[in-house]
Amino acid sequence: MQLDDVTISRAIAGNFATEFQRAMDVEVAIGGAGPAGMTAAYYLAKQGVNTVIFERSLRPGGGMPGGGMMFNTIVVQEEGKEILDEFEVRTTEYEKNYYTADSVEASVAICLKAIQAGTKIFNLVSIEDVMIRENNRITGLVLNWSAVTLAGLHVDPLSIRSKVVIDATGHASEVCHIVVDKLGGKLRTEGGGVMGEKSMWAEVAESLIVENTREVYPGLIVAGMAANAVCGAPRMGPIFGGMLLSGKRAAEVAIGILQQLRVP
Repeated sequence: MQLDDVTISRAIAGNFATEFQRAMDVEVAIGGAGPAGMTAAYYLAKQGVNTVIFERSLRPGGGMPGGGMMFNTIVVQEEGKEILDEFEVRTTEYEKNYYTADSVEASVAICLKAIQAGTKIFNLVSIEDVMIRENNRITGLVLNWSAVTLAGLHVDPLSIRSKVVIDATGHASEVCHIVVDKLGGKLRTEGGGVMGEKSMWAEVAESLIVENTREVYPGLIVAGMAANAVCGAPRMGPIFGGMLLSGKRAAEVAIGILQQLRVP
């Protein structure tokens, strides 16, 4: 069988162009393909919500593949294990309410399940800005290649429209910072800004992360570590149950917002 290099290139370029144009008008756009972002995408796509993720780095997974200090093992509690069970990730009980899982297996499984449910993930794409239209509501994202950002090049970005945006960009909470620092927007936090994460305290962080997963600006939800960073809660380290639960909660909040938008 003969293979033509140009045909291969056309297949890649043509398919990408088609997929990217489809992603330019979606119901939910997620910044960050970490465990919270991908879990949110899985539950949204499972409900038939048109969902896309934009990930700035080469690979999905966020901090999960690194486990704890590059030991490729993560810990989840009972509630988090239930979500890993749904993703068909193998776990081992260390002791009561402490379950370990392979960090790479978990990352890959969540990514695969999100894609198979209908999510499209674009890696190597950075969020440069947000679109705001009527009533100061976020209505989309402004994107550029991560390589452009890293190289410091002046290349104009492209825009995509979405009814809801989820900031799952981790500790950096990038989308929320854009709203506050660039637009002067007031978040639904104490003081109206990004409060910043506190030092590690797994018990408190895990208990607060789902509570902090909410709409913090019209059309903008925070999830995962971004939720605790925005709301001034501690970080939790290599226990990931809260990240998964936050992702599931973000999907529920997004669906609620979409339902409200559909009411005439």
